Amino acid sequence: MAWLIWRQHRTEVCVLGVLVGLFGIALLVLGTRAHDLFPGGSALCAGEARVNEACTASFRRLDEEYGYVENLLAAFYLVPVVIGAFLGAPLLARELEEGTWQLAWTQAVPRMRWLTAKLTALAGVTVALTGMFTAVLTWFRQPFDAWEGRFQYDAFDLEGLVPVAYALFAFGVATAAGAILRRSLPAFGVAFGAFLAARMPVALLARPAYATPLDAMEPVPVGIAKDRAAPSFADWTIERGYADATGRRLSSTEYYELEAAADRAGTNLNQFLHDRGIQQFGVYHPADRFWTFQLIEAALFVTVAAVLIGVVVWRVRRRLI
Repeated sequence: MAWLIWRQHRTEVCVLGVLVGLFGIALLVLGTRAHDLFPGGSALCAGEARVNEACTASFRRLDEEYGYVENLLAAFYLVPVVIGAFLGAPLLARELEEGTWQLAWTQAVPRMRWLTAKLTALAGVTVALTGMFTAVLTWFRQPFDAWEGRFQYDAFDLEGLVPVAYALFAFGVATAAGAILRRSLPAFGVAFGAFLAARMPVALLARPAYATPLDAMEPVPVGIAKDRAAPSFADWTIERGYADATGRRLSSTEYYELEAAADRAGTNLNQFLHDRGIQQFGVYHPADRFWTFQLIEAALFVTVAAVLIGVVVWRVRRRLI
């Protein structure tokens, strides 16, 4: 079975392996130079970035010299989807498309053993390739994460557990679509479209609700504002704004009216707001919830993938394809 699976899917595995390898080499070269900007380590520098001139200069150089790479990598959250869909789409669709299933399922190897072996092998390759892709990307992003935190969309979707979960989701959708549509290319398209359709609601609606956000409230500072303890740069800020002395949140119109009043009075805006008891508020998820949110989102996508694979197994067992 192992030799047969390799013969059938070696093209997809080799193409993806080469692409992930080239991607990894490029990031290792660029990442080594980016890491060299922080002799003491970017994590240690992050806490001193606003008081240590050397750290501030290092982060400034990081943004100037490698910020374009970070911006390009923001679109690479789709790579795990491509890996999963590219391996899942032909798993059943190719057999059905070419009619070889009639031979494969009548040999000495029972069709359920055949299906289990193919699912295990290709899902394993999906996890391995995505894991390597994620590991290199996470290492490259360490200096950026030290400055920006890991809750930003271009970090959360590329690091941790969720890239592997995205890949398995695409693998499950592509395999199920291939069993129904009997064509590899349409199955790949369905997997890609299904992920895009699922990701936006999850990222914008479900992810902020994985846990109850925390609230921070403090008076508007006078003069040069010091860094606030919460939310910090690494926290995920959901909402930020102003509230009156009673804690009632001000609308944008009310804030602009206060700003105009300060201008008419010729008074410093912060001093004007402080004298009237205006407060700053922030609604946020603390940075230490990163792995909790990763586990929740990964479980969500993996569960859907498992359900879809279960449907495929049921259909093959019942010979409904």
